[in-house]
Amino acid sequence: MSLLPRTAEEFSSAEYWEKFFKKRGEKAFEWYGDYNKLCGVLHKYIKMQDKVLVVGCGNSELSEQMYDVGYKHLTNIDISETVVNNMNQRNAERRPGLTFHQVDATKTPYEDASYQAALDKGTLDAMASEEEGALARNIVVFLCFQVGRVLSVGGRYVCVTLAQESVIKLAVEHFVQLGWAVRLHCLQEENRTEEDSFALPVFVLVCTKFRQPMPTPILEMCLGEDGAPVRHTHVSELLSAVREHQAYSVLRKRLRTNTDANSNLSLTLCHAKTGLPRYTLTIQDSPPGAKVPRANQFAVFIVPQGSETAWLYSSGEGRRQLAASANFRRLVIVSMHRNQEYTDMQAVQSELSPVVMDLAPPGMPANHQVPFLSVGGDLGWREEVSRGVSQLSGEYCVENVKGEDGELYRRLVFLSNAALVQSESRLVSSNTATSQKRKNKRKAKASAASAAPAASSTSMTVDSGFLCCAHHEVMVACLAMLGVGMPQNKDIPVSVLLVGLGGGGLPQFLRDFMPNVTIEVVELDPVVLEVAKQWFGFQPDDRLTVTLGDGLERICALEKEGGHLFDAIMFDVDNKDSTLGMSCPPAAFVETPILQKVRNLLTPRGLFILNLACRDPALRKSVLERVSGVFPTILSRKIEEEINEVLLCSRGEKETSDATHILPSLNQAAKNLQSALCSSGTEPSRRPHIDIAELLKDLRIV
Repeated sequence: MSLLPRTAEEFSSAEYWEKFFKKRGEKAFEWYGDYNKLCGVLHKYIKMQDKVLVVGCGNSELSEQMYDVGYKHLTNIDISETVVNNMNQRNAERRPGLTFHQVDATKTPYEDASYQAALDKGTLDAMASEEEGALARNIVVFLCFQVGRVLSVGGRYVCVTLAQESVIKLAVEHFVQLGWAVRLHCLQEENRTEEDSFALPVFVLVCTKFRQPMPTPILEMCLGEDGAPVRHTHVSELLSAVREHQAYSVLRKRLRTNTDANSNLSLTLCHAKTGLPRYTLTIQDSPPGAKVPRANQFAVFIVPQGSETAWLYSSGEGRRQLAASANFRRLVIVSMHRNQEYTDMQAVQSELSPVVMDLAPPGMPANHQVPFLSVGGDLGWREEVSRGVSQLSGEYCVENVKGEDGELYRRLVFLSNAALVQSESRLVSSNTATSQKRKNKRKAKASAASAAPAASSTSMTVDSGFLCCAHHEVMVACLAMLGVGMPQNKDIPVSVLLVGLGGGGLPQFLRDFMPNVTIEVVELDPVVLEVAKQWFGFQPDDRLTVTLGDGLERICALEKEGGHLFDAIMFDVDNKDSTLGMSCPPAAFVETPILQKVRNLLTPRGLFILNLACRDPALRKSVLERVSGVFPTILSRKIEEEINEVLLCSRGEKETSDATHILPSLNQAAKNLQSALCSSGTEPSRRPHIDIAELLKDLRIV
């Protein structure tokens, strides 16, 4: 509507509202709904006999309708002289007891404790906004102070609001400091179809004055006018619940029309009692023109616990593939959160059913049966075994999960980026009397994992011969280029510098299964080292050492000292800056000066092996240009269903950098390395699960 204010300053201006109501005339303007929408909650908190101060009445019909149903003690105030005159004239004959006064709500002339209720519909929102800064805060405080002053003990401030955080936070904190009880009702509108309706839900804030201030804040949230109150401990928890309802309402409004298959709409639902995230719902629509059976309108897919980071569920492309496979017009993909308990599939369905129906595609029949889909019919399994905080990386957790293959895995996850698994290892039985017994036990565990995996996980240990990360397998396979495993090289030592430890799976694999290899790992975070030792079986020794410190500084120091050359330098370090399109490595690691230092630290046959994860095509091109400016020969191996690719870089001179002869010779090199791995000193059941030739098959020259 063109009459609506364009700036926050206009919202608080008496001149603006004079112009507004002169243009508006006698036509009522109903902020956030009329009496029919609000009567349920108003009657709940305001008694017929109460003296009520209506703050910022405007030309709304709300007071008139309340008067008509029996509220005879209403005092209406507004800053606009025009609206006060119009409202007095309009009601002089029909409602002689209904009075309107031109009063600034922040400077009311009424006596202390002279009212039992104060009613505010949109005035708090109109008088404050986050753009106003300190002025807005002062306005809210002045308004709330006047309301608190004129209310008697037991009196209530009933405020109809959109509860935008810049406003509601100030009001709630004000009344909490006074020791009042605070309750919020979220009024969700059913079957709302008008195009100009608010996307945000309307809330009713109810603040109750006590004779003695409450020592512990009473903070409650109710869904609808009659919803059971959910108690919160802190103001931040209450505001979090408000944001969840707002996000849900906005999403509902967007979903009343078809969405783009690439829109990736999602929201998080929190636990009603704790306020902690419980479910994340992502909506995936089929692309326009897709041939979807008429009956396949809508379905819900439950992602098994522990599988939410899998490519199929965590990436946009994966979710589109999942939706295409399910072949529904709209698929809601539901992930479950850590630190939450879920009984069974039926309980989850019951919990989600009333919520997901609001997300159905437009035009779906009301009686349509919505199927719940899953993998294997169960919720999966997750067990947290450790949680802590790193000063460098924030809060982390170590957890055991059951994979879709029935095996158990251990993961390190930093909760600042909970969608990314930092490290992962497979767990196997620690009882290793014979390989056959272990094989039988693994079969038994696979069948019993869904029934009682938590009990069996206590007797499990990390399988150092299994690399869960596909890019780690490729990085290992790339060492075939060094001739490792060739008979003539059996006594030649191989030195590796690895930047980035994680759970320690990659360096341990190199130490345990690669002949004559010594590894120095550089790890920035000492907490990661302790986690690797305690939970991932990482055991440094004279062939596997760890240097704690910055990887860039270590490279610079090694080059400056001289006398340090490596046959392979590997970068496997993640980027903490999520604003960039490159999650691995940090940008500083692929700047030309550092790349030149890496080259200087390599032996003549040396290799630079880089795990690159870059979503930005232009940034990836820039990185490749810089790398190729230092390393003439670059081979690339992309990781299927991931953004990762491994770059294998040789320091050969430019005039001998023609790489066309390299690929054919890799086949024999792969066989040599495979033979060396399989003949390592470990028993057969503990030998590595890796196919070198297969991993090198898709190497491509950059």
